[in-house]
Amino acid sequence: MDFASLRDEFPIKKRLVYLNNASIGALSNRVVAAVNRHLEDVRDNGRVHYPEWCHYADTVIKDQIARLIGADRSEIAFVKNTTEGILIVANGLDWRQGDNVIIADIEYPSNVYPWMNLARRGVVIKWVKNRDGRILLEDIEAAMDERTRLVSLSAVQFSNGFRLDLKPLGALCQSRSVLLNLDAIQYLGVLRLDLTQCHVDFLSVGGHKWLLAPIGTGIFYCRTASMEYLHPANVGYHSVDKPEDHLDYDLTFRPNAGRFEEALVNFPGIWGLEAAVNLHLELGPENVERHILGLNAVAKRGLEAKDYAIVSPQGPQEVSGILSFRHPQLSSQGLAERLQARGINLSIRAGYLRMSPSVYNDEEEIGRLLEALP
Repeated sequence: MDFASLRDEFPIKKRLVYLNNASIGALSNRVVAAVNRHLEDVRDNGRVHYPEWCHYADTVIKDQIARLIGADRSEIAFVKNTTEGILIVANGLDWRQGDNVIIADIEYPSNVYPWMNLARRGVVIKWVKNRDGRILLEDIEAAMDERTRLVSLSAVQFSNGFRLDLKPLGALCQSRSVLLNLDAIQYLGVLRLDLTQCHVDFLSVGGHKWLLAPIGTGIFYCRTASMEYLHPANVGYHSVDKPEDHLDYDLTFRPNAGRFEEALVNFPGIWGLEAAVNLHLELGPENVERHILGLNAVAKRGLEAKDYAIVSPQGPQEVSGILSFRHPQLSSQGLAERLQARGINLSIRAGYLRMSPSVYNDEEEIGRLLEALP
């Protein structure tokens, strides 16, 4: 698979200049076909192949996901979305009265409400204030004290695309014996991720954005050495290794991250997730990163030539798949409506226009965006 051949793989290109993958990514033909294959199997065979589904998902598909993120398949669990993964951490840690968790003041609600909900257990939030849209390492360190149990941050901020430098952040948390939890939904599928090169305890990614996978699919990563810190808050028949022996009530958790999958997983969606992950592996994560960041660089030059202000931090280690910008006088809402009328779709976040191209977008589409903007 190469980028040129993606034009035929994504039917949305025939209808829209779709630059909104940080919201919901468009599906490819191969992903839809994979979902349909599983649904047809259930249509024709019922549960006959259920044991094979479980084995294939836990081995082949988790192996592919592990390749993509630099992990072992034993560290992967399937979840419905990013929020579910964050909740596994929030509700699974053995909190004590007066413990605190560090988060940023520009986080997506999925990485805020689970921690606010712990107030009844005496857990305190320590907010790190952004500096011009950036979350700085020194501010995270300054917020830490002897009661800090966890740092929970978005690897890429949803509103402006600011990217954390994961390696020094992981090293800081490790040196202070503080757990690190990442919301990586705006990271994976754009930027290369190798968890062997940075210390991360927990990481959650919904499949429906940059991974271009079905809604209702996602990945939860739990570092092997950190699994002992989490007690599964939701348990069911799939939390243990007794797939058919339902009357042997022995609550011994599975020896891997599968313990966090309490019941039947979304097999049709996971078949689609596999197809999406394999697409990224075929293209190559380093090529995907180069392609998407290259499109944003072209857009940035064109926008600045038309006197738009770039809101997204632009340091070499800060850029991501998100490029937020604004016009000096015109409203973002009015501009978004103007673009939509011309078949160009993007988002408004925090009052700014937010574009987020993916692997199937190209420079011609960026040119159409720039041409349509006043």
